[in-house]
Amino acid sequence: MAAISVQDVTKRFGDVRAVQDLSFEVEAGTITGFLGPNGAGKTTTLRMLLGLVRPTSGTALVDGVPYERLGHPAFTVGAALEATGFHPGRTARDHLRVLARPHGIPASRVDAVLEEVDLTEAAGRRVGGFSLGMRQRLGLAGALLGDPAVLVLDEPANGLDPAGVHWLRSFLRARANAGAAVLVSSHQLAELALSADRVVIIQRGRLVTQGTVAELTRGQSAGVRVATPQVHELRAALEARGITAEATGDQELLVRDAGPQVVGQAVAEAGLVVYELAVVRRDLEAAFLELTENQEPAS
Repeated sequence: MAAISVQDVTKRFGDVRAVQDLSFEVEAGTITGFLGPNGAGKTTTLRMLLGLVRPTSGTALVDGVPYERLGHPAFTVGAALEATGFHPGRTARDHLRVLARPHGIPASRVDAVLEEVDLTEAAGRRVGGFSLGMRQRLGLAGALLGDPAVLVLDEPANGLDPAGVHWLRSFLRARANAGAAVLVSSHQLAELALSADRVVIIQRGRLVTQGTVAELTRGQSAGVRVATPQVHELRAALEARGITAEATGDQELLVRDAGPQVVGQAVAEAGLVVYELAVVRRDLEAAFLELTENQEPAS
């Protein structure tokens, strides 16, 4: 049984269909990136999963049941949907104590999660003085209070500096390696390409595709990049073969419609100087843009 299961979910707000017939699963021990343009329905889907919005049809389940039927939800699923909702006058420690008390979570756990997210030194500071990155860490600490096996995070890297992003990647990987299921909604595609095991892409409330990052980018080439001091001569040699090339710098061409063997042969026959010739692979960002740019709107 999948830790998270979204099956044929549709959500209407009046005449607006925010999510339509959406299905995907997140397995224990994995990180799944949840991607889509603004307005694609990501936040609505996460809110349905967490019992904050009721689906019009379909099911959104955690450990096989709807969120509202979980006996002790804080011990099953932890969520951080936005870095807001903090009382500015409370300290970080007091904020977490307020969250922990209704669930019977001991105060010792508060200090433990503060240490996990590297906020121990800021535990006595008022949240009103926190940076966005610190509030992101505090939100994550709140999600961890019950030591849940499922994490649902919305844009957790927003406001983090490069060191913080690296820390978050390592932290989430360690949780997944320990058996947790992690669902991360994010616009930071390059970061997800490094951290996610699988990716779910939606557009206008519909599923576009899902799979591993390797599956989404496998076998796809963005072109051949050639570094040469003879840009004009190489472009002419390629055009003589019916191959177009785009100048991407004073000494660089990008060839999109030919492979490295054909480009290399043109270079050799023209007797040109080349500093570098490399295949440029399509990354997750390019795959995302290609998959979502021409999707039909949901009816």
